[in-house]
Amino acid sequence: MSQTTDRDPYELFQEWLEEAGKSEPNDPNAMSLATADAHGVPSVRMVLLKGIDPRGFVFYTNTESRKGEQLDANPNAALCFHWKTLKRQVRVEGAVERVTDEEADAYFQSRARESRIGAWASQQSRPLEGRWELEKRVAQFAAKFGLGTVPRPPHWTGYRILPRRIEFWQDKPFRLHERVLYLRADDGRADEGGAAPAQWTTERLYP
Repeated sequence: MSQTTDRDPYELFQEWLEEAGKSEPNDPNAMSLATADAHGVPSVRMVLLKGIDPRGFVFYTNTESRKGEQLDANPNAALCFHWKTLKRQVRVEGAVERVTDEEADAYFQSRARESRIGAWASQQSRPLEGRWELEKRVAQFAAKFGLGTVPRPPHWTGYRILPRRIEFWQDKPFRLHERVLYLRADDGRADEGGAAPAQWTTERLYP
């Protein structure tokens, strides 16, 4: 990673992700997502990265879930990717915005039909009496949509983390790890709609 500071962080991340895809046994796109409520009380869980572009990192979820409610109350989040086989991690921090309806619709229709029905059936993060209750709701929505198109639920969309900080961490002998931090030099929204590319400053950190 000696040339990391000369690289665009998104290009470098994509390179690391592709390398992880060749060595990680499961879900190289898995990431821990940390959110906080309106009072700053944190919560963390594993989700899957479903898109990366010059603006940020995208995942999808039920907006009425606990994380969805927290993101509405406090639209900031942190991510951590850990690839054990490569002894690498990437940490991301930034503001959060919802993706456009067009983006959400396109991704939703790319999912397996069973997953689309599941998005309607699951009242994510709310109490469940038993597995039978979920299976009953799945059957109800499967019957409702029949063989027709399963539309995206109004309570299901994507979120994009707009990074202010991206840190690349590489394991080194004797715990003298290499850490390179990218800091956003603009407001994080300058490249919306394909305008000017993001501007970054970089610095190395003690391990």
